[in-house]
Amino acid sequence: MATIEATTPAADNRPKLFRDASFWGIGITQFLGAFNDNLFKQLVLFVCVLQAVGDRAENAQGTAMLVFAIPFVALSGFSGFLADRYSKKTIIVISKLLEVVVMTLGLIAFLSGSLNALFAVLFCMGAQSAFFGPSKYGILPELFRQKDLPRANGWFLMTTFMAIIFGVALAGTLMETFRDQIWIASAICITIAIIGTISSFFVRTTPVAQPGLEFHPGALFIPRETRALLWEKRRLLKVLIVTSLFWCTGAVYQLAVNDIGILQLQIGEEQTGYLGACAAIGIAVGCVAAGRLSHGTFHAGIVRIGAAGMMVTLLLLAAPGSARGGTLLGTGGTAGMLVVLGIFAGLFAVPLQVYLQAKTPIEQKGRIIATMNVLNWIGIAFSGIYHKAFNQLFTYLAIPPATMFAAAALILVPVVVFYRPEHESLDDGVEAASEQDASVADEPACAV
Repeated sequence: MATIEATTPAADNRPKLFRDASFWGIGITQFLGAFNDNLFKQLVLFVCVLQAVGDRAENAQGTAMLVFAIPFVALSGFSGFLADRYSKKTIIVISKLLEVVVMTLGLIAFLSGSLNALFAVLFCMGAQSAFFGPSKYGILPELFRQKDLPRANGWFLMTTFMAIIFGVALAGTLMETFRDQIWIASAICITIAIIGTISSFFVRTTPVAQPGLEFHPGALFIPRETRALLWEKRRLLKVLIVTSLFWCTGAVYQLAVNDIGILQLQIGEEQTGYLGACAAIGIAVGCVAAGRLSHGTFHAGIVRIGAAGMMVTLLLLAAPGSARGGTLLGTGGTAGMLVVLGIFAGLFAVPLQVYLQAKTPIEQKGRIIATMNVLNWIGIAFSGIYHKAFNQLFTYLAIPPATMFAAAALILVPVVVFYRPEHESLDDGVEAASEQDASVADEPACAV
């Protein structure tokens, strides 16, 4: 256990990325966490769609997404404070232990058959993930060399998105296999949570970023120092906003896949899950490609290509035609286009994530990433309201569910039209940011 608990070595002595036990420890931990979250959430979303079809009730997918997102909005700021005040390794381990408890509650909720009970567990799962997020991402620059960050982020985002999509795919299979005993799927979630907890112990213990940091009520939202930093460094603020729009789009797209698969293409839960999993291949390629293309720089062109590509592919997915279900692409074409959508999503997301980590002062890193989580989950919470509103409109006008992809594309219009980032080096990002922004915390807070 001595090697497991070893503290992070000096930057020059850190091991190579793929020979670093912490790389595999944090990688497996975050993969299983994302996989579990999305497996359980997708099971609940399927219950919402099937209940709407069977009882002719309102499609409650939007409500489920909103319930899941609210804890992130409310708690991410406080979890960012914890990530800076205590060792991120400690926060990660505690969060994984809480995941085991939450998944056990999920099994009880499925046994009860109550949709409200499932919503309550979704809320708890969101709270657990909110505490996990800032430490999970904030620990990467503390574990790895600066030059390894683009590659590490490429792999981590790739595996995160793969976990999301494969969790969705497995949920479809489990839903059809255990339709009357869906609690069995929740037992699988408990097992995954236990394995993820074990892997978290293989992450090196990192130093506390700010040992004397005191809690202020402002930490529940966006701390004063962080607001001042974002006001001073507008490029960081723009990256946060664009990332939020990206996640809002992704959440609407996920709900749209469930809608088109079950309601329009009528291919069942298992095939709908596989349809969602098609994007995993594209996301893997896009994330790794973006990491390799970065080479210690922020490539603005990659971000713009990714955003425009996502918008075009979403519109093609929404296009009507004579293929199955009244779509232009049919089932096979839709699956292929989702792969393309995934490639563009990976190209879009990785450079933004790397820029945020490299250009943030090290003493603010946990709180900036927590702010990113708050804004991202505001976007995801809005996606629930957005889907609910458009779903009611499409139902009233008798418009096919595939049109929800076009609604998702609308969210990206401001990014494609107005976001014009500049190409810049990331080599001295953290150190330079720390020196240039040393006085930011002493300036008056500015409303963002």
